[in-house]
Amino acid sequence: MTDGGRSKAELRAERLAARDAIPPVERIEKSLAIASHGAAAIDLHAGATVSGFLPIRSEVDPRPLMAHLRDRSARLCVPVILDKRTIIFRELVRGAELVPGTFGTFAPGPDAAELDPEIMLMPLAAFDAAGHRIGYGGGYYDRAIHRLHQKGLRPKLIGIAFDCQEVASVPFEPHDIRLEAVLTESGYRQFDGS
Repeated sequence: MTDGGRSKAELRAERLAARDAIPPVERIEKSLAIASHGAAAIDLHAGATVSGFLPIRSEVDPRPLMAHLRDRSARLCVPVILDKRTIIFRELVRGAELVPGTFGTFAPGPDAAELDPEIMLMPLAAFDAAGHRIGYGGGYYDRAIHRLHQKGLRPKLIGIAFDCQEVASVPFEPHDIRLEAVLTESGYRQFDGS
């Protein structure tokens, strides 16, 4: 898993290609294993606000985990892209209509409550053993986390990925925000220093 000094863009493309190569049935099985590991590892209080996501392309499907957390009385929300720089998190309730969004996403409409997550289940392109992540390149999550920090909030950041998305080392800047943990089909891994 050497990175050979490659850029974030190169690592992103390589790890997304590896993720895309996972057969759909295997992705479902791995997503169910991720849900099982997450259900056992994620500690939350009744009514905790948890942001998940509705999967696109070859992403992990976090919906089984989200359903389990809802059954443990979590309040769920998902990201909604407002413009080229901003995502917010709208409440996801059973039976609510989802509207089409950017990049082939679906999300609750403008009538849904806007929430500030306490726990964030985050999609990603790649991660390393130090908790550094590579997103999809738009910086949406980084800006959303920064806005939460400005409000005095410190959500727990949990990356959701397949094992094949791990790299030896992610290039990072001092301003980059580390994950506290990552959840893959192999289990839940908490990072040192978090």
